[in-house]
Amino acid sequence: MGGTSVEAEISVQTGTGVLAALEALGYPATRIDHGPDFVSKLQAAQPAVVFNALHGGDGEDGTVQAVLEHLGLPYQGSGVRACAIAMDKWVSKAILRALDIPTPRGVRMTQTQALAADAMQRVGLPCVIKPRAQGSAVGVTIVRDAAAWPDAVRDATVGSDEILIEEYIEGREFTVAILEDRALPIVEITPHDAFYSYAAKYTPGGSTHTVPAQLPPAQIEQLQRAALAFHQALGARDYSRIDILLDRAGRMAVLECNTLPGLTRLSLFPDAARAAGLSYEGLVERLVLCALSRGRP
Repeated sequence: MGGTSVEAEISVQTGTGVLAALEALGYPATRIDHGPDFVSKLQAAQPAVVFNALHGGDGEDGTVQAVLEHLGLPYQGSGVRACAIAMDKWVSKAILRALDIPTPRGVRMTQTQALAADAMQRVGLPCVIKPRAQGSAVGVTIVRDAAAWPDAVRDATVGSDEILIEEYIEGREFTVAILEDRALPIVEITPHDAFYSYAAKYTPGGSTHTVPAQLPPAQIEQLQRAALAFHQALGARDYSRIDILLDRAGRMAVLECNTLPGLTRLSLFPDAARAAGLSYEGLVERLVLCALSRGRP
């Protein structure tokens, strides 16, 4: 848990919750902080399985997954390729288009290109500016007027010079949790902010989660089917969480797939699991068993 990404604080929250769940279940578990010596710590611990509670950065982009495979250590969650692809919002968008799953229109730009005199006019407002590869809504801004554009571009170039600029879709926000190739009850997110920002995600009272979401059965099936198809096309495994918008006319737009969903007390995935009859401890154990079932890489 932990690490150096901009989501390190959330990773510690997830890791602390997972550790407590493992101890409550009777598993001998050890906390390892993700730093320069984490490989030597893993080698010394010789664990039967590693629970990767990192978020963002090299913990979620396939790098740590590759290290664990090199060390021959089983771990929960998606493998190297699926993590790398899902972390890259531009490549993910290409997969959604190939699947004919609706996704917001978008363009990829460098910071220099986005700050050029004609960039904003070519894209149009309002729009959403976000990093090409970050999670937890870090660096995401809804830009409604020209004055906000330069700061939004700079905020989005956290960790990379490339950004993604998407059309702004006003509507309702949902997430579909996938557990072992099964779509769990849909969660509707009502942020108490302009959108489901970092603060709305991780501040108590920052958002309301309605689960199961109040949608017609046909629409529930549509969202779950799209989420599962995306999960499988990415090659994701064990669990993931897919974020989806419905515009005012009820049209769907799939945003992204999170291959290491947060497991904090405010996170969405545990909410969906509880609605499916699975406790937090039960969810953690299921994920550990997924890793153990594959054996050593």
